[in-house]
Amino acid sequence: MSNTSESTSTSVSSKNADNVMPSVQPSYFLSDGLVEPISKVSCSLSDGSTGECYKIVTENKPSDVGMGPWCPSNITDDASKGGIWLEGGEVHDVDGEFVKNLAEFYGDSNWNMYNKTTGKIIKTSTLEDCVAAANPNVGAEYRNYCVECLPEYAADLTDTFYIPVTPKASASITEFGGPGPQSRGPSVRGIAFNGVRFDAPAPVSNILGAYTLAPFDDAGGHINPHAGYHYHAATGLTTKIEQDDGHAPMIGYALDGYGIYANTDTEGNEYTDLDEARGHYDDVRGYHYHVDKAGNNNFINGLRGVYAED
Repeated sequence: MSNTSESTSTSVSSKNADNVMPSVQPSYFLSDGLVEPISKVSCSLSDGSTGECYKIVTENKPSDVGMGPWCPSNITDDASKGGIWLEGGEVHDVDGEFVKNLAEFYGDSNWNMYNKTTGKIIKTSTLEDCVAAANPNVGAEYRNYCVECLPEYAADLTDTFYIPVTPKASASITEFGGPGPQSRGPSVRGIAFNGVRFDAPAPVSNILGAYTLAPFDDAGGHINPHAGYHYHAATGLTTKIEQDDGHAPMIGYALDGYGIYANTDTEGNEYTDLDEARGHYDDVRGYHYHVDKAGNNNFINGLRGVYAED
């Protein structure tokens, strides 16, 4: 189950939010991403009550879209050889030119992640490199490394999630706060239909502070040797459930059982009536969330409903 810590709350403003309350649909999850059939179990909820949850055990890797690439190999490589980076609210292709120009991009001459003679990009190449570089306290020996942890480094990991069968509104919204130690509530925001977690914002300041780059693949995911493969942004590549009315497609569930939908509707319009958690209500879907723009390194800002606790 997800780790929790001290929570901060704000009042829930949508007074109609419980008129329509769709239950979680296990059939929406891709069976190829599951370790075992989804089952119902008793669970302890964040409001102190006991409820019924779905136990969802996933493979920790997507079955609908490939993983990688992340780091290009040479400054001559095009965007197909690398992933993406999220900065300033925008999604940037991590091609060879991007890595070459990191000093200019960040206005800091300490960036130098490639061999000036050959153009070869300096990146992790072993599990040991990955473990050493993908942590908050990166040693000086990994300064100016592109961090690329490969799927085989986390091949045996699985994820287990507990989500209320039917969402139950909390008395107040649990706001997550920022990445890292100041984060509140569950560290995992939700689950994509392929079984991969929607994670808390990547600790970009820690990554950049060590003069490392840990790109995401085009689906918004990368690998940590301890947490496995996980997403930090919704880029539209994972399985989605289209809506008949032009509403944004559904892309997964939050840990409180409310649906998570894409950022924009089918005409590319963002929603302007979202609450503090990035949610709102309609009579078709009930209360639900809309993910943040991919470039913001964020999914949702909080949970409106109660969630399973350790």
